[in-house]
Amino acid sequence: MKVIIFWEWNEFNELKIKVTSSLEELGLNDFIEVIESNSSDLKEELWITKNPALIIEEESIEFKDMIFEWIIPSDDEIKSMFISIIGWDSESSCAPGWCGSWCSCG
Repeated sequence: MKVIIFWEWNEFNELKIKVTSSLEELGLNDFIEVIESNSSDLKEELWITKNPALIIEEESIEFKDMIFEWIIPSDDEIKSMFISIIGWDSESSCAPGWCGSWCSCG
């Protein structure tokens, strides 16, 4: 899975820091790649009208979608987004196939 941060100006840095920190805290930084892009092709493909934008891409199922644009969500909102995308079992603190530093199974 990839997280693409689309930007055309400097506001992307705060979003990149929040996304990277959230992935590290959840123990997902080895599994999810963070990429920066200001590609006009990506902008046109996903109809991005405002910066920054966060895009999730999963190549194995040919999925790419813009999750949000023009806002920088809180750390908790970003972590919740990753948890919901990955599909953690609500009864467990473990993600399928890997565990974060906070995991109860380790």
